[in-house]
Order: sequence, then C-alpha cells, then structure tokens
Amino acid sequence: MNVIEHAGDLPAWAALAVSFFLVVGAGLTLTGTIGFARLPTFYERIHAPTLGTSWGTGGIVMASMIFFTVLATRPVVHEILIGIFVTVTTPVTLMLLARAALHRDRAEGNPEVPAEAPLEREAEGQPAAGD
Repeated sequence: MNVIEHAGDLPAWAALAVSFFLVVGAGLTLTGTIGFARLPTFYERIHAPTLGTSWGTGGIVMASMIFFTVLATRPVVHEILIGIFVTVTTPVTLMLLARAALHRDRAEGNPEVPAEAPLEREAEGQPAAGD
C-alpha cells in the first residue's frame, strides 16, 4: 500500500507540525512572490524571491520530512538534499543575474547604476580614480 493512503492515520501532533511548516513555507514563498511583483527595479526584485524561495522551500521540506517520517515509521531525510540544492543554487543564480544586469547597465551608461568601486578596478588591473 502507498504511504499517502494512510495520511488519515497521521497523529494530531504530527499533523499540526506538518500544517505549521506548510503554512510558514507557503507564506514565505508568497512573500517573495509579492516582493518580486511589487518592487520597482530589477535590483530590488532579486532579493525577495531569493529569501522567499530558500526559506519557503525549507518550511515545505521540513513538513515533508515530518509527514513521511511519521507515516513510514523510519527516518526519511532525502528531502534534505532538495533543500540543500535549492538553498545553494537560488542565491548563486540570482547573484549571477544581478552581476550580468549590472555589467549591462554600466556598459549602456545607465545613470542610476553606481560606478565601479575602486577595489573592482584594481582587481581588473585598472588604476583607481585619483591614481
């Protein structure tokens, strides 16, 4: 028989814990989505989904771990890999997108983007301003 068919046998304490983590995870993901939709610039938009996705996934993964561990009567921890992959890849991906957008905006001469920091210029072998 499938574990899901026995979901009605979940103890009350486990059902409350699963519900709590699902609601928290979904709420954090919703917050990230709302931030993505409502913030005005690209650079402001990339922060909210990163946190919403990472922490929201953490809550949902925790709920899944509790649910399947209690129903299967054995530790089910392979969801930790999902959480690790999402936690590592989401911020890295959005950081790369931000750097690409910053490079593009600087190349186009967008006045709203700050100029390169002196440390970035020195790392690239260019003299810093005032040298």
